[in-house]
Amino acid sequence: MTALISRDELKAAIDAGDVIVVDALGGDYYAQQHLPGAVALVEAEVAERAAALLPDKDAAIVTYCSNVACPNSQAVANRLSALGYTNVRKYREGIQDWVEAGLPVESLTTTS
Repeated sequence: MTALISRDELKAAIDAGDVIVVDALGGDYYAQQHLPGAVALVEAEVAERAAALLPDKDAAIVTYCSNVACPNSQAVANRLSALGYTNVRKYREGIQDWVEAGLPVESLTTTS
């Protein structure tokens, strides 16, 4: 099982620039809202895109998806670990928890 990271720990790591955040939802979900600086990487694309997106296999990486019921973050974390990434953690509560805490998100779409 992938080690977990709390919201407060993740926020501190993002603020310090000490982590690569991976959005395991991708697609329209990523476009609509994602954690600050997150890169989109879904399970089906890990083998193909991980090396380009995440060149340092020892870097601190945190995966997340929508909430505790969403399996995507664990699936991506498992794939990354299988490829030799050594410092992968999971933000189990996901973007739902982040938004409910009033923390900032980024978007690729313009809302009116």
